[in-house]
Amino acid sequence: MTSVSFSSASRSSRADWFEGVAVCVLREYLWLVLTDHPTVALHVIEATLRTGKPEHSRGRNRHPAVTKGKKLAHMDLTNLDLTNRRGIITGAGQGIGRALALEFGRRGGHLLLVGRQLATLTETARLVTSAGGTTEILVEDLTQPGAIERIAQTVASWSVFDLLVNNAGNVRAGRLELTSDADVHSMINLNLTAPILLTKTLLPALQQSGKGRGSILLNIASGIALVGLPFYAVYAATKSGIAQFGESLRRELIGTGVHVATVYPGATDTAMMTSQNAGAELGWARRSLDDVITDLIAALEAGEHEINTAPEDRRAMQQLNITDPMAVDAALAPSLEALEFAVRDHRSV
Repeated sequence: MTSVSFSSASRSSRADWFEGVAVCVLREYLWLVLTDHPTVALHVIEATLRTGKPEHSRGRNRHPAVTKGKKLAHMDLTNLDLTNRRGIITGAGQGIGRALALEFGRRGGHLLLVGRQLATLTETARLVTSAGGTTEILVEDLTQPGAIERIAQTVASWSVFDLLVNNAGNVRAGRLELTSDADVHSMINLNLTAPILLTKTLLPALQQSGKGRGSILLNIASGIALVGLPFYAVYAATKSGIAQFGESLRRELIGTGVHVATVYPGATDTAMMTSQNAGAELGWARRSLDDVITDLIAALEAGEHEINTAPEDRRAMQQLNITDPMAVDAALAPSLEALEFAVRDHRSV
């Protein structure tokens, strides 16, 4: 049994020490129970009792704004095999959806490409085929009655279904009181309600296929889920919602073989951003789609669950929003008028 001696410390400092050790041991015990990393947890608990100093196996803050999408040194994450996946990508006609289709296609995937425009889906299918994958196309608006059921029926005969990418989304920027009810419903229905319902419907198939090498549920949120920005209130609400949906479901599915990951892209140079005119001077520095996808795929292959692809300046704001959110308010205040003007036409609904 490890013993710990005290010097002439005050009563309060002893209490603080006991509290720190107790909190650490409890945290690591919960990590032991809830994850597949018992060796790491036991090591940290033993080190805490031996040294008298609270140790942490995963760093002080595991918020994606801090971890930056990189594998933490003390985590024994399980790498994911992305080859030969069979699954669905929504919003596959352009941007991040198309880029992910190409990545899985290069790895021999068979993909059901879902979107609203036949022409853009056909082009994605051509690119995926050239890259070595195979595809099926389904033109659907996920917010319409029966769409979820039709998507599920399309893959019902597949012997393996081990990938679902919830990527489809839309945005309408502007002051809340000037946003139409139709635009509010459109963002909520496509960005939040549709992926929840699609996941709910396809989860049994993901779990069944997950009994082998594991299935992947990939939700595309946004960096705005980490820092709520002015003139994007409804969009931020939907992306925060899908992020928390993923976090809750990840914990619900522990041990089932379904790997739940959430991506937090910052401003990315895609068609969705063509009508938005805020630049780096207003905190909207954009990354190339290639760079974002490279980081995303590397993190997913490494077994990450929270994947942050935001540029460095936005990461600094994310960190500040954790430690001092009022400072973020103060930093944004002087540029509100310019930002409102720059984003007033941002629309992809």
